[in-house]
Amino acid sequence: MKAMIFAAGLGTRLRPLTNDRPKALVEVGGYPLLEIALRRLLAFGYEEVVVNVHHFADQIEDFLQRNNNFGAVIHISDERKQLLDTGGGLRKAAKWLQGGDSFLVHNADILTDLDLHALRRAHEASGALATLAVRDRKTSRYLLFDEAGLLSGWKNAKTGEEKISRAVPSTTALAFSGIQYLHPRLFDYMPEQEAFSIIDVYLNAARSAKIAGFRHEHSQWLDVGKPDALEPAAELARALSASGFTGY
Repeated sequence: MKAMIFAAGLGTRLRPLTNDRPKALVEVGGYPLLEIALRRLLAFGYEEVVVNVHHFADQIEDFLQRNNNFGAVIHISDERKQLLDTGGGLRKAAKWLQGGDSFLVHNADILTDLDLHALRRAHEASGALATLAVRDRKTSRYLLFDEAGLLSGWKNAKTGEEKISRAVPSTTALAFSGIQYLHPRLFDYMPEQEAFSIIDVYLNAARSAKIAGFRHEHSQWLDVGKPDALEPAAELARALSASGFTGY
């Protein structure tokens, strides 16, 4: 099975830790974030992985080479010249992900014990173009889902701005977890520009295709984006390691 790890971010919220290294190589619980993500993917059977790079890209390449790619087939999607955001980064990696089955995309700075098998099964059973891991938590930007659990819009809770894909009688606002299962047909919905957000692609596709939510409030989940997340992240990383990185 195939997957992609978004590892090209600048990590500005984690400074000064990211002044001399990429965010994906910040350590928690004795493991770099990228290693945790890779070990999680391998534990669930993902043996071919695309990793995009930008900030201190050489360090990520060296880290993977020193560790023999952790036994995986790894493709480096090079964004050194321009950071392409999540959507543009995914489209640049399309040559490794198109023409086959659905694939997983995982942010490097997300730590969770989410059952990735359950996410894949839900995606395959629904026939959705994309299945997004979501949960009920406080955030500034929400995805809006209809009663059937399908994406219908987006809302910025701070500014009140909304982007509506489909008018529906009622919605549930949920926070995106940075993990998604995608069918290669999603590439057909991407714009021609180089840098763009994957969220805008989902909102555009949701007008005519099924973009499903997968709720996982029962899972542990952390966004390792700020220094105050490092201590709880270290605890979760140690628990994941003890479980063989499955979280079971």
